[in-house]
Amino acid sequence: MEKRAIIAALLMAGLLILYQTLFIHQPEAPSAPPKAEVPGMGKGAAPSLPAPPAPSTAAAAPVPVLPPTVPLKTAPILGPLFKAQVTSRGGDLAAWELEFRGAKPMIVPELLGPLGVTVERAGQPPRVVDFMITPESLDLMGGPGRGEMTLVGEDGFGLRITQILSFRADDYSLDRRIRVENRGRTAQEATIVILWTAPVTWPKDVHERFQGQHPTRVVRLVNGSVRHEELGKITDFVGDGKWIGFESEWYLSALVAQSPGFRLAEGKTGTAAHAGLRATLPVLEAGQIWDGRVLGYVGPKEYDRLKAYGVGLEKSIYFGGFPIPQTYGGLPMEWIAVPILWVLGWFHRYTHNYGVAIILLTVLTKVLFFPLTLKSMRSMKAMQALQPQINALRSKYKSDPQRVQRETMELYREHRVNPLGGCLPMIVQIPVFYALYVALSVSVEMQNAPFICFGQLFGMHLWICDLAAADPTYILPILMGVSMFVQQKMTPTMGDPRQAKMMLLMPVVFTFMFLNLPSGLVLYWTVSNVLQIAQQMYMERSAAPAKPLARAAKKT
Repeated sequence: MEKRAIIAALLMAGLLILYQTLFIHQPEAPSAPPKAEVPGMGKGAAPSLPAPPAPSTAAAAPVPVLPPTVPLKTAPILGPLFKAQVTSRGGDLAAWELEFRGAKPMIVPELLGPLGVTVERAGQPPRVVDFMITPESLDLMGGPGRGEMTLVGEDGFGLRITQILSFRADDYSLDRRIRVENRGRTAQEATIVILWTAPVTWPKDVHERFQGQHPTRVVRLVNGSVRHEELGKITDFVGDGKWIGFESEWYLSALVAQSPGFRLAEGKTGTAAHAGLRATLPVLEAGQIWDGRVLGYVGPKEYDRLKAYGVGLEKSIYFGGFPIPQTYGGLPMEWIAVPILWVLGWFHRYTHNYGVAIILLTVLTKVLFFPLTLKSMRSMKAMQALQPQINALRSKYKSDPQRVQRETMELYREHRVNPLGGCLPMIVQIPVFYALYVALSVSVEMQNAPFICFGQLFGMHLWICDLAAADPTYILPILMGVSMFVQQKMTPTMGDPRQAKMMLLMPVVFTFMFLNLPSGLVLYWTVSNVLQIAQQMYMERSAAPAKPLARAAKKT
């Protein structure tokens, strides 16, 4: 039975390491390694993406953008969740800074360049419109909770473009309503482009300063399916879809098409990756108007918040699959991880501490799986009682392994013992543990969420001030190792000294494995071990002593 326990535990650990290596931190791999994020932008207006004559071809080399015609003006927006700046050139969202649970500001000018409106015409350089902005600032702190800015400008060819930008104090979204009016005397044709840009690669200092919050992949939703592409591997694309943007592990910046006519567009020009929306306007006769609407989201990948928009933004959270990515037909982890996040959130609403919520979730999991655990323990007890007779069979038929196997199976049948009875309940629990690991690893809810935090000493947190990070004091992994050692000592042994030594070595191995894993996961495992010890003590006290099983060996 110890061998099966070892196999199950190693399988669990192997899957854990494999998932962490290949999938969970995959977004941070490519020189800028995927939960409105931290899109970096180039200076000035972004290079335009290709016009969309073909649905999936794209970007040509960047075309020079016409210079501004009026002095640049900046309008600040101050809210409880963010600070932003809108400029007169293009109506650009030139800066967007926010703090999430004490983290460093997520999006700053170094990461997010201008996000504004560019006008493209056949045979003309892309034109960035200069806007008049009213009011000149917005203060959402303690006010009505929402505010609007109106931007009005002309492209120099007779098109008047009006933008109304709406901000909410309690949200990370930006609603952009666009009206294009032909105030000229002749028909007009043009394409409206709203574009974000991020460097394909990020310097090392950006990694260190922004702790992986910079954009690492382009993500888009097309026909209900999400596609994630590393910045260095994106392909030119123009086509229909719901939304597009940049993402990091914990943050998302997305543009959602909320009116007909917009198409998704992404591409790469030199060292810059582009992602955004473009709308080729119908021919506008003199006096005709075209209206469009785009929702922008720049913020953390909070599952419930993203889902509330009703456009599938929550699908940007990559849960992966079990035991292989969903792309290859694996079981989608969100089937288990999302309910786990919901339960954690429910406990958190009442405890206001995600560490306590994890403990309560662990208790709930143990209660739900107690019947299986009880069955596993009883099976192990029965196997232990049969071990002397199995050893006798091995000694008697040591020259005939097949005979040993047949006699052993007959012994199991006679005493109604399932040799896999102690292992299967453990295997059933592996997806739950795996899903919990995924949930804790990709969930921004865990970021900077404290359990027991005593502040800092010499720049080091005391004790667990971030459940998404490893315990800097190593206290929790050591406690986990001790609890695992006690649990192993209480586990029934089968008399094999080599297996016994291996079982005692496992706590040491697991302790080193868990040193750099999220504290939330180590907390779950530690509490699970303690509850397992309590269950084993209960079994020892309530179960009747195993009676020796007498069975004469069969005659040959």
